Amino acid sequence: MPTLGVIGGSGLYDIEQLANVQLVNVDTPYGSPSAPVTVGSLGSIEIAFIPRHGVGHHLTPTEVPYQANVHALRQLGVTHLLSISAVGSLTERYPPLTLVCPGQIIDRAVFRNRTFFDRGVVAHVGLADPFCGSFIRTIIDRAATAGVTIEDGGTYVCIEGPQFSTKAESNLYRSWGASVIGMTAMPEARLAREAELCYAQISMVTDFDVWHESEEPVTVET
Repeated sequence: MPTLGVIGGSGLYDIEQLANVQLVNVDTPYGSPSAPVTVGSLGSIEIAFIPRHGVGHHLTPTEVPYQANVHALRQLGVTHLLSISAVGSLTERYPPLTLVCPGQIIDRAVFRNRTFFDRGVVAHVGLADPFCGSFIRTIIDRAATAGVTIEDGGTYVCIEGPQFSTKAESNLYRSWGASVIGMTAMPEARLAREAELCYAQISMVTDFDVWHESEEPVTVET
C-alpha cells in the first residue's frame, strides 16, 4: 500500500514520473476528497497523490475538503504526508522562486472544519510543532543530493482567502516574524497530526507579499 502521500497545490496537479498509475475513488466519513487519489510508484516508493484544489483547480482554499483528503490518504496506508503549496514571501530572505520547509504556522483561517474529534468524540492533540522535524530533514537532504536548495525553517501564516492580504495585514504578519503566507496549510496540518501522519510542507515562493511595493505582481508564467 502507499506510504508517501502528496497533496499538490497551485501548479502541481499530477506527478508525471509515476509508474503503474491507478485512480482510486475513496469513500470517507467526510465525503469525497478533492479528486480521485492517484496511486503509483516512483522508484521503490509507493505514492498516493491528491490535487488539493481538484482537477482543473475549481476549489477555493475554503472549499477544499481537508478532512476527506487526509482521511482518504490515511485509509490508503499513508504514513508520511508531503504538502506542496504556492506562497508569498514576507521577508527579503526568501525571494521569489525560493523553496522553503516552514517549521511553524500561525493559523488565521476561520471558516474550516479543523478536527476529526467531534460528533461526541473529544480529544485534545498537541500541536506545538505542527511539522515533522525528521521528515523535513530528509526532504532537505534528498533535495540537496539532487542539486536543489530548500530553506529550513520559518513561519507560515495561513489566511482564509481567497483574497490576498491588505498592506496593513502583510506588515502585521511581518512584525510577528512570519516568513511566508498562504491559504492551505491549515487545517491540513492539524488533521494530519490527528491522523498520526508525519507531515511536512514545501512552500514554493511565487512572489513577495504586498508589503514589498517595488516587486511586480505574480504572473501565471512565474
